[in-house]
Amino acid sequence: MTVPSISILIPAKNETANLPVLLGEIQRAMQPREDYEVLVVDDGSTDGTFATLQGVQRDGFAALRIFRHARSLGQSTSLYRAAQRARGSWLVTLDGDGQNDPADIPRLLALVEGTEGDPAGIKLLAGHRVNRRDTFIKRISSRFANGLRAWILRDDTPDTGCGLKVIARDVFLQLPYFDHMHRFIPAMVQRHGFRKMVVPVNHRHRIGGRSNYGTIDRALVGIVDLFGVSWLLLRTRLYCATEETESAK
Repeated sequence: MTVPSISILIPAKNETANLPVLLGEIQRAMQPREDYEVLVVDDGSTDGTFATLQGVQRDGFAALRIFRHARSLGQSTSLYRAAQRARGSWLVTLDGDGQNDPADIPRLLALVEGTEGDPAGIKLLAGHRVNRRDTFIKRISSRFANGLRAWILRDDTPDTGCGLKVIARDVFLQLPYFDHMHRFIPAMVQRHGFRKMVVPVNHRHRIGGRSNYGTIDRALVGIVDLFGVSWLLLRTRLYCATEETESAK
């Protein structure tokens, strides 16, 4: 059995209408590779998402691994728990609503896989949705949040809300875990001294269902988190390897 080098992580809450299509697209995008796995976390769904995932698995998607939260714990917790269980050295994160395009994944992987094992290599690719397919309110609130975050954190990332990212697993697990951490991954990666790159990616309309993480409450919580993360980054001390020698006697 091939040991996965790529782990695709998908947090999903009430996405039974979107997941079969999304998972089929992932299979097609990853052909002919076999060194990948897909971890979907059913984050307390009430619409049959878990049964839908089991059906996809029974239909022959052997690379699919399913995890389930009895109640919704949020995107960050879903991603972090999936990352802990992942076996790949590279993590690809995708939203479960199908708005991220799996066809972008091979191009992103080609950018990072040649840097594996290189201390100066890229450790994070952050997607930038250059053709947003969201509602007007969502686009405006996102633009405001991204501008405020960039001004305070100086993370040089125009779109941290994009769910499509590629990050080295060992780097991800070094980051401090807290609720809503997924919105601040670029800033934390940068503060920890790792290289990152922003890459334009496709964005699509939602196939079915509705957004399960609200716009207004997300924005309000995000502003509070922003100041907390700013404090956290100021307090972060980077690890630097030192060479110890014994003085001559």
